[in-house]
Amino acid sequence: MIREMKNIRTLFAAFLMLAIVPLMSLAQEDDQVLRARNGKFALTNAKIYTVTNGIIENGTIIIDNGIIVAVGADVKIPADAEVFDYKGKEIYPGMIDGGTTLGLAEIGSISEANDFQEFGQLTPQMQALTAVNPNSTAIPVTRVSGVTTVWTMPRGGVLSGTAATINLFGYTPDQMFAGSKGIVMNFPSTAGGRRFRRLSPEEVKKRQDRALKTVNDAWDKAELYAKLENSDEVRSYPEIEALVPVVKGEMMLFIEANAAKDIVASIAWVKERGYKKVILTGVSEGWRVADQIAESGIPVITGPVQAIPTRDSDSYDAAYANPGIMSKAGVKVALRTMDSENVRNLPYHAGFAAAYGMGREEALKAITINAAEILGIGDKVGSIEVGKQANIFVATGDPFETATKITDLFIDGYKVPMTSRQIRLYDEFLNRTPGVDKDKKAIDIKKK
Repeated sequence: MIREMKNIRTLFAAFLMLAIVPLMSLAQEDDQVLRARNGKFALTNAKIYTVTNGIIENGTIIIDNGIIVAVGADVKIPADAEVFDYKGKEIYPGMIDGGTTLGLAEIGSISEANDFQEFGQLTPQMQALTAVNPNSTAIPVTRVSGVTTVWTMPRGGVLSGTAATINLFGYTPDQMFAGSKGIVMNFPSTAGGRRFRRLSPEEVKKRQDRALKTVNDAWDKAELYAKLENSDEVRSYPEIEALVPVVKGEMMLFIEANAAKDIVASIAWVKERGYKKVILTGVSEGWRVADQIAESGIPVITGPVQAIPTRDSDSYDAAYANPGIMSKAGVKVALRTMDSENVRNLPYHAGFAAAYGMGREEALKAITINAAEILGIGDKVGSIEVGKQANIFVATGDPFETATKITDLFIDGYKVPMTSRQIRLYDEFLNRTPGVDKDKKAIDIKKK
């Protein structure tokens, strides 16, 4: 036991050194520490993509106390506003990723650095928000790419936990909370990779039936709990109590289903249960049953778009075309990367969806207003409108293009510095001074 404790302390110390030492050197600025700042800002002379009210050429946005108070082509600039002239640039609402583990995962190969999965199959009471690390190095890397809000979610088990929307700026999880939460459920599947392929169809069906019984038992108890929760005889049952808001229609339920028959089965399950605030996630084979999804009226968060086909017989571009096919069928679609360190690639997932049938306008909606509305925060973010939070970014061009640069960023009205660990490392090594040999003579790196 003592030896194990020593090993744990040694590992923890090594981990701290790996994390802290590089940051100490990177945090040393020549002039001053870069900090986000709030105030009254006027963003002028830009091409503004409002998403919900068209494009404004040579427009102006006024931000005051974190809120957009004016937007248009003929907006009067207050005398006390700090003016930013963005002539030749474009302004967009901050992008929203509909499914990530950002803030919950840091180093994939170290289990202690990952906090997105709990032990057990039924853990809906576990809150992702409480596990978010505001100091995650992946957060600044993500936001400087124009992604300002994400749905960070637990994974694993049948009822994985409670996910939450977070804005990518703040010192604590509560400061980052964007306003909505939802239960994550993995619908019992009949398609599960090599392990399932080795099983007979009968055994696969038995396994799914057992998993479905576990799910139904939990929801049966939740419905009963909802009826009796004010009774003095009801004991505390955190796992079931967490499901009650879904039963009452007060909280969203996110059902992960990817195979076509699982998607259809999950739609039937929702109809039978009568739950109202339901979102389908994953939906990799949604293109196969797009009309049935549209008929159900259930919105979808799909992705990653940059993925391989689910079946060997499928076309290479099945995943790319999937969002567009569902959108054209009448499904409300949002996109996700289902990543942690590479959430920054969200605009390129949208770009693929746009190129393979979704179109640029709908793809932009899928990572802005559609995502916001599906996640329950459409009244706060997702478009550039008066009264909404100032979650916006400024770009040199189309954010779906890899050559485009994000030059400025505002989250909750704060002008956030365009810096991250990767940017600081790039600058440090790009501008490094020549080395010194043992005789203290400068080494000319170019000649070497």
